[in-house]
Amino acid sequence: MENQTTVTEFILLRLSNDPQVQTFLFLVFLLIYLVTVTGNTLIMLVIRADSHLHNPMYFFLFHLSFVDLCYSSVTVPKMLTDFLSEQNTISFHGCITQMFFIVFLAVTEAFTLSAMAYDRYVAICDPLRYAAAMKDDSCVLLEAGAWTLGILAGLVYTVVVLQLQFRGPNQIHHFSCEPPPLLQLSCTSPLKEQMVLLASAVIFGLSSFLLTLISYFHIISTILRMRSAEGQRKAFNTCRSHLTVVALLYLTAFFQYTKPSSASSVVLDEMVSIQYSILTPMLNPIIYSLKNKEVKTALGRMLGKLRFRFGV
Repeated sequence: MENQTTVTEFILLRLSNDPQVQTFLFLVFLLIYLVTVTGNTLIMLVIRADSHLHNPMYFFLFHLSFVDLCYSSVTVPKMLTDFLSEQNTISFHGCITQMFFIVFLAVTEAFTLSAMAYDRYVAICDPLRYAAAMKDDSCVLLEAGAWTLGILAGLVYTVVVLQLQFRGPNQIHHFSCEPPPLLQLSCTSPLKEQMVLLASAVIFGLSSFLLTLISYFHIISTILRMRSAEGQRKAFNTCRSHLTVVALLYLTAFFQYTKPSSASSVVLDEMVSIQYSILTPMLNPIIYSLKNKEVKTALGRMLGKLRFRFGV
């Protein structure tokens, strides 16, 4: 079906219209973005440079950091530009492109976390089979599946939106082209919009959540059956950072999709979106570096080599 839209651009509403508040928010989100870029880049460099981290868990962490870096870069630079610009507009095709990458990267991150949960499941519940089950080819296949599902989700949303009609208004009550506020502007019936969101959430969001949940159900069951308290502590420590990241992501998503309609508001929806699309990519490398002894040790080795090389 040919796209019959008459809207050529959208207006992204800022978090505030007060110039002084805009300047403050610009500095805050610029700092967050710099921390996000630095933290995730550092994690990737450490994993790539240190041979001690060349194993499945850090293979997935490398990809998680890369996804977080891309995810933040899809929305934050545009937001920063809008804080300093009088016209915070985005073209129709630019908005659709941003929406594609938001969905694509969000789904890829969710399934990457599922792959990491499976890695921890095999390591704790079936350690004798770990080397055979988590070979390099298996890890690449799992991560390729995460990226493929992410691309598929992005394409599904893109194809659906391109079939819709947008005749105005063109103000998106959000700082980015996320699907829910964008779909609200279409001339399609609300039921159709809700069905698209529901189908996507069930197929992509719920499936990744269930895969992670099943893995952790078996992990926790295995840990509780361990007779040694020291063994329980060591087993839990191997998945503590990942469990923190999973909880941070899914608790936010759970709140977003289960909150009563009476609690829904533009400000609240934006705050939730800031949490999972901007703050989470910044917090993930911090969580993994602070709670992971191997990462901290590898980081220390890399910094030590740099100091030696430059004579610091």
